[in-house]
Amino acid sequence: MMPLQNGVGGLLGGALESVGVPPEIAGPAGEAVVGAVAFLVAFMALYLFGKRVLLPVLNRVLDARGLDRHAKAPLRKLTWIIYLFIGITVAFGVAGYNGFLRSLATIAAAATLAIGFAMQDVLKNFVAGVFIFTEKPFKIGDWIEFDDNAGIVEDISLRVTRIRTFDNELLTVPNSHLTDNVVKNPVDADKLRLKFVFGIGYDDDVEAATDIILEEARAHEEIMDDPEPSVRLTELGDSSVGLQSRIWIESPSRGDFVKTRGEYVRNVKRRFDGEGIDIPYPHRTLTGGIEVADGPVAGE
Repeated sequence: MMPLQNGVGGLLGGALESVGVPPEIAGPAGEAVVGAVAFLVAFMALYLFGKRVLLPVLNRVLDARGLDRHAKAPLRKLTWIIYLFIGITVAFGVAGYNGFLRSLATIAAAATLAIGFAMQDVLKNFVAGVFIFTEKPFKIGDWIEFDDNAGIVEDISLRVTRIRTFDNELLTVPNSHLTDNVVKNPVDADKLRLKFVFGIGYDDDVEAATDIILEEARAHEEIMDDPEPSVRLTELGDSSVGLQSRIWIESPSRGDFVKTRGEYVRNVKRRFDGEGIDIPYPHRTLTGGIEVADGPVAGE
């Protein structure tokens, strides 16, 4: 222990001896009491410092980073746990338990190594979760697509991300899977481009069909005028000519995307029907002949 603590512990031990406590008990008891008090005082001082200084500063830093509420809570909790561990270590040092600290450090190092091997996947997902919180490739409420899945992000934790598919199924995805693979976030920007290929017959007027597609795009209130809609001839299929329409919608969401595209395609189809422009079915032309061989007739 420190000299001051030794002196106070000696005084307390002497006081205990004066009331009849044996010297072999009074001395260690006095030092133990002083050490415990020093530990509590040091820990409480560090605890109050963390509550009144560290956490407010941390909150301001996280706010300055523009992190969402769901991202700030686990980072704040993790920082506080690390700070408490450091505070306990410092308090033990102030109390003079250096030998205990060395033993604790040895045990902690061995435990950390064992836990590290046993929890590689957990730690990998934890680190991936930190990257998601800091880099923000998506946030709660975004519509994302990955692998063959698509849905709305419902929750992001430090280990997994929960995504509600458009069939109302809940996917629990390890964070590392989302950081190690390509994730499409169609609603990250303030506008989204939609593409749709209209197939018309080879005998139909391409220019007339193009004008109809553009007119219906400009007439729809949810389709933006800037960037303006466009149409390109992109396909010469087996039974149709493909005209690809490119339109833009503002402040996109999954619901807006499906609703706007559906209304737009329906309106173009109605105009095509009215103007006599055909949307042909795929068809095949069969050539050749059929040979009938002579032979016995059944029943003869």
